[in-house]
Amino acid sequence: MNKQSKDEKYLISIIGEQILDGESDKIEVLTGGNYIRKNGHSFIGYKEYDENSPGDYYDNLIKVEENMVTITRKGAMRSQLMLEKGRRHQCIYQTVAGDLTIGVYTKSMKSTLDENGGTLEVSYTLDFNTDLVSENSFKIKVEPKQIS
Repeated sequence: MNKQSKDEKYLISIIGEQILDGESDKIEVLTGGNYIRKNGHSFIGYKEYDENSPGDYYDNLIKVEENMVTITRKGAMRSQLMLEKGRRHQCIYQTVAGDLTIGVYTKSMKSTLDENGGTLEVSYTLDFNTDLVSENSFKIKVEPKQIS
């Protein structure tokens, strides 16, 4: 369950899929958040609440540039994912056991984001020590909240 704030003027829908060892796992999140366009880039911000500890949350910021998407997650544990079409980046992912360095290769990226919102679709793989860990994709839809 997500808590809503009056300051969150956009509805953000996230559908993510991870394929690990041939098995697919999907998640769907619908939450309030913020969205702005600045200098030709799009910024999507939202809070992600911990199901096991409802008082705890992560601040997520997604920066969308022409050929790159950067996802920064701040909270008890931090991570930053750099997704650039056709490129592999090494990213740090914080866990309770310590920091992990993972490889991220972006297979495809499509954005229709403009001043009013839109969609972002990304498909990528994660690897650890160059061994494939999972295939991943997500679709984020951003739209202004309807005022009643």
